[in-house]
Amino acid sequence: MTNQANPPKAGVAGDTRTPTGFASFLVRVIWAVAGPTLLIFLIFLSSGRIRLSQSVIEIVGAFVYSTMIAPPSVLLLSWMGHHYSKKYPRLVYLMYAPTLVCTATLGSLAGALLLQIAGVVPKGAYWIELRESLPFAIVISLIFGLSISTFETMRYKLQTTVLELRTRQVEQERAYKLLAEARLSSLESRIHPHFLFNTLNSIAALIPDDPQRAEDIVGRLASLLRFSLNASQRSMAPLGQELKIVRDYLEIEKTRFGARLRYEIDVPASLEFASLPPLALQSLVENCVKHVVTTRQQGGEIRVTASSSSDRIFLDVIDDGPGFSLEAISPDHGLANLIARMQLLFGEAGYLEVTQREDRNCVRLSFPTAP
Repeated sequence: MTNQANPPKAGVAGDTRTPTGFASFLVRVIWAVAGPTLLIFLIFLSSGRIRLSQSVIEIVGAFVYSTMIAPPSVLLLSWMGHHYSKKYPRLVYLMYAPTLVCTATLGSLAGALLLQIAGVVPKGAYWIELRESLPFAIVISLIFGLSISTFETMRYKLQTTVLELRTRQVEQERAYKLLAEARLSSLESRIHPHFLFNTLNSIAALIPDDPQRAEDIVGRLASLLRFSLNASQRSMAPLGQELKIVRDYLEIEKTRFGARLRYEIDVPASLEFASLPPLALQSLVENCVKHVVTTRQQGGEIRVTASSSSDRIFLDVIDDGPGFSLEAISPDHGLANLIARMQLLFGEAGYLEVTQREDRNCVRLSFPTAP
């Protein structure tokens, strides 16, 4: 659909390449260091294994282990979350666990060595210290690592959902704006002096000889103007209603061109409840009248057909004119406006294409049955 912003990837931390992402990464590191430090200290204190006089030494030891384990854990989980959470949303948690075990083991090895160098751990007691600290390090790393990973994944998914909703809202607003522009453009063409004068002259000429026909044309003109005014209030309209507007428009123009305008509408009744952007089909037909019927002495033939597949609708407007290329259409052309509306409403699933069928020019409007 259209110019959609890229949502953030679900993971442990934001992109560290941006100031906001780096600050968020630092907050997570600080929390991952301070949390386990406090937890380890409280566990030992509540178990009675240390006295308050030993609290500073234990806090220093817990801080060293947390510092050795937390930053690489956060960095690795962040990297894995950004690269694998979308591809393997469930398997990624199985990848987190062995990663945390590895970082906890390596961090404990480094932490115990650093404490021995600092004199906190007596010489010769390195492996005893490691044997006592490693189980706590692994368990606490798994608890904090998986908890933070789950929280951050849910938070980023929520941010992604909010961003997608905002993007859709922006696209819907743009669709309404383009729809309003299409309605105004269509209305301007309807109330163009030449159009009204030609229609009124045709009605005046019909009144003496065919008053019923004149009354019918007045009704069709009123219906056409009413539909143009109401088109901005909705983004989709039934195909049956669009076909009625197309017939009204062609019958009005037929009073002006007479036998020069020849048309046929062949649409199955089963497709009349399909939804499409208002004035979409009418814009294609009007383009044929303007560039084929009006410009040639012999006039032109216009044929409107519709077909469907399992999940798509195809509308074809066929004429016997010279044809044209979509690349040659200016941005302010009515068909360019229609293409933009199709992209906003259907994304890549809705498109407009021009093809040549023998000696006929065919403009096809293709879109899914449900937007």
